[in-house]
Amino acid sequence: MIDDIVCFSHLRWDFVHQRPQHLLSRFATGSRVFYVEEPIFYEGVDKIELKTPTDNVWVVVPHLQANAETCTVERQKTLLNMLFHQKSIKNYLFWYYTPLALNLSNGFNPRLVVYDCMDELSAFKFAPAELKQKEKELFAKADLIFTGGKSLFEAKKNLHTDIYCFPSSIDKAHFHKARTCTEEPQDQASIPHPRIGFYGVIDERFDIEMLRQTAEARPQWHFVMIGPVVKIDPATLPQSENIHYLGGKTYNELPLYLSGWDIATCLFALNEFTRYISPTKTPEYLAGGKPVISTSIKDVVDTYGKNELVYIVETAQEFVECAEKELKIEDKTAWLKKVDEHLVENSWDNTWASMAALMRHNLKKKNGVLVKTAKTKALQKVETPQKSLIGEFLKNVAAL
Repeated sequence: MIDDIVCFSHLRWDFVHQRPQHLLSRFATGSRVFYVEEPIFYEGVDKIELKTPTDNVWVVVPHLQANAETCTVERQKTLLNMLFHQKSIKNYLFWYYTPLALNLSNGFNPRLVVYDCMDELSAFKFAPAELKQKEKELFAKADLIFTGGKSLFEAKKNLHTDIYCFPSSIDKAHFHKARTCTEEPQDQASIPHPRIGFYGVIDERFDIEMLRQTAEARPQWHFVMIGPVVKIDPATLPQSENIHYLGGKTYNELPLYLSGWDIATCLFALNEFTRYISPTKTPEYLAGGKPVISTSIKDVVDTYGKNELVYIVETAQEFVECAEKELKIEDKTAWLKKVDEHLVENSWDNTWASMAALMRHNLKKKNGVLVKTAKTKALQKVETPQKSLIGEFLKNVAAL
């Protein structure tokens, strides 16, 4: 389809293994992927550091001299041009996770422009003021827009003619290991049961007060918090003998920790930072066979709460009541069957295949290749590629 994918991201590849890594690693089976990170400022001369975390993926880390007087963007462009020459990047598309990269990528001629809008970045703490304007520009420039959840899709669906909803998916085989793991990580082994766990970035989206109140209400329960603390002062986090902050863990380690929990939680505050989020950890917890208690994040409520797959709570008292109810349930067979039926076609492989089909279709349109009406209609129907829709969709576009 395309020899090379050049991705511009605000996230470090080795920070947390999430949507970009899942998708781009799959694209790397057929294309070279260059993952361009934001620059690191240091005392040396301008240079590019290349890392290869997985086959056919190059992580591109610009290093810029901290005290240089020349324009930062122009210096990054110079380094990018050097990369294109060094790696003979000629037949390529641009894939964006941050609209701010438009400043860097102007002047290039990609065959296709894709914006994978995984979050409402303008709502995040410390978001640059120009972000909203840059996203408008990216919407005008992009050939395809993907969104990371249904709420985000609903907010942006009228801003582009080729916009599709692709909620973050799961690697079921990876998290299914939590159902059979017998190995206990050393730093979790001594924590008593019952254990209620969370993994993810602990930042402005995290409901600090609910954690504090729940831990105080049930001191015999133990709360395992896994993940880096960013953009908030760690001193604001509640500290008690039954709350355990274990720090960041690798993606491969997560099923080991998950397997030792009695309940998993999506402990998100309801604020401007979480209005459009669609937490990947919800289906991951479920794939691991763990009951989930979540605050009332809209995408979690609509996808899992209304299907009675997770508990939805508004207060610490409701959290305690749901946890007490769940801890009394011994036979989870019927619930697990329902979970597995719901997740049956939820996979990164399906999401990636659907995105790739849309990209092939769009490239053919740009090249003037006629596409059968039936296939075009099938493509237009794609909003959420889950359950039966994914099968119908892939069947209709398989020949593209």
